Amino acid sequence: MQLSSEKKTQDMRSVYADTLVELGQSRHEIVCVGADTTDSIKTKKFGDRYPDRMFNVGIAEANLVSIAAGLAISGKITFASTYAAFLPGRCLDQIRNAICYPNLNVKLVVSHAGLTVGPDGASHQQIEDFSTMRSIPNIRVIVPADGVSVRHLIIAVANTPGPFYVRLARPSSEVIYTKSAVFDFGRGNILHEGSDATIMACGLMVARALEAANTLKTNHGISCRVVDMFSIKPIDKDLVAKCGQETGAIVTAEEHNIIGGLGGAVAEASVESYPVPIRRIGINDSFGESARDEEIDLLMEKYQLTSTKIAQAVVDTRRRIKK
Repeated sequence: MQLSSEKKTQDMRSVYADTLVELGQSRHEIVCVGADTTDSIKTKKFGDRYPDRMFNVGIAEANLVSIAAGLAISGKITFASTYAAFLPGRCLDQIRNAICYPNLNVKLVVSHAGLTVGPDGASHQQIEDFSTMRSIPNIRVIVPADGVSVRHLIIAVANTPGPFYVRLARPSSEVIYTKSAVFDFGRGNILHEGSDATIMACGLMVARALEAANTLKTNHGISCRVVDMFSIKPIDKDLVAKCGQETGAIVTAEEHNIIGGLGGAVAEASVESYPVPIRRIGINDSFGESARDEEIDLLMEKYQLTSTKIAQAVVDTRRRIKK
């Protein structure tokens, strides 16, 4: 997998909005539904360009989902967006019964997930959405790691029938991929080869996983494979088994509760194919707390979502490998 050599950051929300505008030019069946967060999510760009295809339902997330379902029934490809705290939080019943049960062509794209929401605090820090969404039949759960992957994945989501849940981050993220990168649903991307252990990460934790791999090589002589497991559901079971067989240990990293998230999905796949020692780096079943934007790194450190903790987890997990 070709990685970007440039050191720059990109706003996932802006890439999402720009990609929607681009798709909307030739795909007139694409519509967008918002819940009074269109400025923040940046989908206002789509509404400014295609006002007859943008529907702002106000602060009524259950209606957002139901209206999105109705538009999909009428033949539209519907993108519905708001903050992750509200979707799925306030409208799980509508997601389950109005979208997933009839398997409708609705794309739920959220932002402001995880601890990096920052100042909004624990009430708005969505840390259980992977667990909630991946347990519902028919829907796929996708977590891009940077702006490049957002563009590729939103295009693929638009071209693939059926419901999706796509989770974006609020802060700008480090650019990891080159524009030629390839993304397939149900397949993880190996970003860095290694033979001694594997780190499987998603979202903003992918950049930290790559940093951890460099630290492990430099300070411990450990060759660590890094996988961007952007497809939480379907999970890449074949790659989980392959990494277990070839590297002997797996560490997962996610900005989510360790219960039911990426770590849980990887552990489930591993135990059914090739069980190996696994350590889950994530939020340890607790709520977060508020932090100013300039204190986000301190917040992540407090909750142990850092490259240092990932690297230490690899060292500790390797000790459990049976010789």
